[in-house]
Amino acid sequence: MRDVTTEPTSPAKPKDTVYREPRPVADFEFDEAVACVFDDMLNRSVPFYQEIQRMIAEMATDFATEGSNIYDLGCSTGNTLLSLGAAVGKSVKLIGVDYSEDMLKRCRDNLADHGFEHAHELICADLNQGMHIEGASMVTMVLTMQFIRPLYRDTLTTSILQGLNDNGCLILVEKVLGEDSVFNRLFIKYYYDLKKRRGYSELEIAQKREALENVLVPYRLMENREMLLRAGFRCCDVFFKWYNFCGMVALK
Repeated sequence: MRDVTTEPTSPAKPKDTVYREPRPVADFEFDEAVACVFDDMLNRSVPFYQEIQRMIAEMATDFATEGSNIYDLGCSTGNTLLSLGAAVGKSVKLIGVDYSEDMLKRCRDNLADHGFEHAHELICADLNQGMHIEGASMVTMVLTMQFIRPLYRDTLTTSILQGLNDNGCLILVEKVLGEDSVFNRLFIKYYYDLKKRRGYSELEIAQKREALENVLVPYRLMENREMLLRAGFRCCDVFFKWYNFCGMVALK
């Protein structure tokens, strides 16, 4: 097993100030304004983001097989690709998929900044329209499925399963709803408290929440589990949970 305890280093990233000033709030988009500050947004908005990335790379050392593909669906700025590239063998091809050209540009720049030489391909595609997966030992979706319209999630999950090799895995990291309204309210409160501790103002939190309202549609943890089993995955388990954030791994 390779050492995956060391995180990729990179130059300081621009600070997220997208919602700092009062403004009419439109639906959240992964455009240039978001792409250029997305790494800071992730590190300040997602609890234990770096640890989740380390865990994904750690699991990749056991699931990635020689000559296979690993797909990162919703690759954004390429952080997961960097972690995977440091963890798996050179014969494994990494394929990043994102629908935002602005994100893919940042991804290319990020990989270049790190001197990334692992065999890889970047694809611009809308996952709502499905995705052809082939020869995959592993597929990762880090905070991606929640942005897929619920109408298309089962179809996408089934296509991922079909493209996985036997004993391949899907890693799904999602923001989730609490199983009960009491816990849901508390978990959201704790999450916003975390964002405040990390420097976001009440205005920034409120404006981003409004922007995401019609774009990010979370499931409950059990709904995600049922979706995976309904698609045909033989088993799944939770590898990470922090209030309303969850990481799951499912096996073909």
